Amino acid sequence: MDISVGFWLLCLFLFMTAISVPIAIAIAMSSLVIMFTILPFDVAMMTAAQKLVTGVDSFSLLAIPFFIFAGNIMNRGGIAARLINFAKLIVGRLPGSLAQVNILSNMMFGAVSGSAVAAAAAVGKTLAPEYEKEGYDKSFTTAVNAASCPAGLLIPPSNSLIVFSVVSGGTSVAALFIAGYVPGLLMGLSCMILAHFIAKKKGYGTQHGHKVTLKQALKITWQAIPSLGLIFVVIGGIIGGVFTATEGACIAVLYALILSLIYRSIKRADFKTILIETTEITGIMLFLIGASTIMSWAMAFTGLPTMISDWMLSISDNPVIILIMMNVILLIVGMFMDLTPALLIFTPIFMPIATELGMHEIHFAIMVIFNLCIGIATPPVGTALFVGCSVSGAKIENVIRSILPFCAVLMITLLLITFIPEISLALPRLFGLIH
Repeated sequence: MDISVGFWLLCLFLFMTAISVPIAIAIAMSSLVIMFTILPFDVAMMTAAQKLVTGVDSFSLLAIPFFIFAGNIMNRGGIAARLINFAKLIVGRLPGSLAQVNILSNMMFGAVSGSAVAAAAAVGKTLAPEYEKEGYDKSFTTAVNAASCPAGLLIPPSNSLIVFSVVSGGTSVAALFIAGYVPGLLMGLSCMILAHFIAKKKGYGTQHGHKVTLKQALKITWQAIPSLGLIFVVIGGIIGGVFTATEGACIAVLYALILSLIYRSIKRADFKTILIETTEITGIMLFLIGASTIMSWAMAFTGLPTMISDWMLSISDNPVIILIMMNVILLIVGMFMDLTPALLIFTPIFMPIATELGMHEIHFAIMVIFNLCIGIATPPVGTALFVGCSVSGAKIENVIRSILPFCAVLMITLLLITFIPEISLALPRLFGLIH
């Protein structure tokens, strides 16, 4: 097969994306057009239909709607306020205390809800009045919020890690989950270190927070433990082999429902909205996965991954150079495409190259997802950036200037994750999930 056909497949997809065709439609239509040029019409249609169905025919993918359902319940259950109070207890005495609270709250809430955007909206909205009261610059606080919220996509449970498991051909979800902890914490910690220096320079939060009595501290901790317990129950059960990731997602829903009943924070009428939102998000994700399966088949049939691999290896056979090239491409892609479609499209392209370099698939997964997480906070398609601006009321052009130092720090952390495999692999090895 002429690999130039694969090149035109990529060009057609990029063109459709550039003219604002919805990403899932662009993936499916560009793949079909190319398939019609290389296969008879009936064969192309039958092959596309089969790939669309088989792409979502995975037991592991059942975990996604249940985690989305659990996250939506937690989002409406008053969880953000409890986690923010707990974060204040931990980091409330640091310079720039509210910024530090924002970052830590995003890490916890993002992990519980499984959504970076939900974390940015919930935490940013809750802290906005306090930011204004203490005189924080809106562009700085928005940058802090947008840059730190993707940490929850690495700290499990994470739908992105489940998607990688499926698109990579069955990588262990348990191993991916446990591998995400250290990189996710590093993402949050790098933002906290930068926020510390910026806060000291600008004089933010020099009052070192408000004094809290032991009784108040115990009450705040007690209120936060049930929410954080979701992570320990689900991840502990998956790692311990008590249940699979899909069964863990069902337990997460049950846990969130019981918690919402105890808190009495969700009304009966809210469940209709929660179910509709869960169905909509699940439908979009599954169609996206199915369409990406068609594209993956078309790319493999036309030899596009081989073409890109040969091109990259023709430039250099040095693993360091290849990995840097891979990261640069993914960083650029992340600026224009959301995490899930980018993960679905570029994993089949770059994974054979990573395998040829001797890179562990778990290490590769964390590198790719961490890389694409940076794109969520960068223009022109940074969803977390736009949500953060809408919550704070800051102008995006001002926020871009403020977020650049955070992006630089995250890129340095990305290099550490790329070239120090044990950051991603140490915990899975410790738990006996990989060799």
